Amino acid sequence: GLLLQEMTMAGLHELRFTEEKPLLRGQDAELENSDVFLSAVDTDWKEHDIETPYGLLHVVIRGSPKGNRPAILTYHDVGLNHKLCFNTFFNYEDMQEITKHFVVCHVDAPGQQAGASQFPQGYQYPSMDQLAAMLPSVVQHFGFKYVIGIGVGAGAYVLAKFALIFPDLVEGLVLMNIDPNGKGWIDWAASKLSGLTSTLPDTVLSHLFSQEELVNNTELVQSYRQQISSVVNQFNLQLFLNMYNSRRDLDINRPGTVPNAKTLRCPVMLVVGDNAPAEEGVVECNSKLDPTNTTFLKVSRWRGPALSPPPQPGKLTEAFKYFLQGMGYSESPRGPSLAVPSASMTRLARSRTASLTSASSVEGARPRACTHSESTEAMGQINHTMEVSC
Repeated sequence: GLLLQEMTMAGLHELRFTEEKPLLRGQDAELENSDVFLSAVDTDWKEHDIETPYGLLHVVIRGSPKGNRPAILTYHDVGLNHKLCFNTFFNYEDMQEITKHFVVCHVDAPGQQAGASQFPQGYQYPSMDQLAAMLPSVVQHFGFKYVIGIGVGAGAYVLAKFALIFPDLVEGLVLMNIDPNGKGWIDWAASKLSGLTSTLPDTVLSHLFSQEELVNNTELVQSYRQQISSVVNQFNLQLFLNMYNSRRDLDINRPGTVPNAKTLRCPVMLVVGDNAPAEEGVVECNSKLDPTNTTFLKVSRWRGPALSPPPQPGKLTEAFKYFLQGMGYSESPRGPSLAVPSASMTRLARSRTASLTSASSVEGARPRACTHSESTEAMGQINHTMEVSC
């Protein structure tokens, strides 16, 4: 059986999730539908176009701010938008049990939302720094006190920039497939050459999928190709891709390694799939973050871009739940939903006492008491091994 083991965020954790079961029943059939990623009902979501210093941002939001609770704010990857990137994950039943306690805000990069008007010729797309600088306008517009960010690929880079520039607005970050490095001259020349010989959807697919996946997961890749070609405006997408490819290195260093090192001050969970194109970048990002508040999660046999759809949404949902618990959002004794900390528990207190609880199948280890009220039955749904690295 599984053994429960409490982990503190005082160390660096690498969790490897191995898929045991096939995709959720009916999911393979859904992938044959060109609207698979857009099929979720959005009746509870409200759309907004928000003025920022660098242009309009399309945002969809569910719920309203309540007290001191942070908002969950998402940012998608290149070639996607909030629906293509996050619908599958956020409509998963267990994730809805969590998010019903938080206002959820999905941000579309400029011009990437479905039905967006094409930018005029000569339009200067915002830089990655400017994309990050647009987000305080969203926070102010809705009256958020601070946010927990979930970003994928380019979106993860934008949210990391946002947290570096506006640390007081970010309580936590989940960064998936983040590459903290800018392109060198060789990479830049290679991408330019590839752009001359490949179509835009093919270029984007090579960013979203590993070469192995492009060859072996043809149905999934074809589904993404159709979505990228038909849902996102191609001219606008090219501008976003060009700006992402011209990004600079993310200016972070592990505290103590260089004088006046900059780092992400909030708790961070890094997530990457096995053999994902961004695997090396995520590992390097991990090496540059403070190990006392960073968790590294590697998911085995992750098909395609993060969150759309992962092979087992429940595993990522569990990891996200533990991440929230680490910030002080403990489980309710009455059920699996998350209860918000009392008003007396400040952000500073949560950050100083943060802990992460997880299941581990480490053989021979003895169960340790859990500080949260999760049940053995709930934890038993996860089967993975834990490796601790430096």
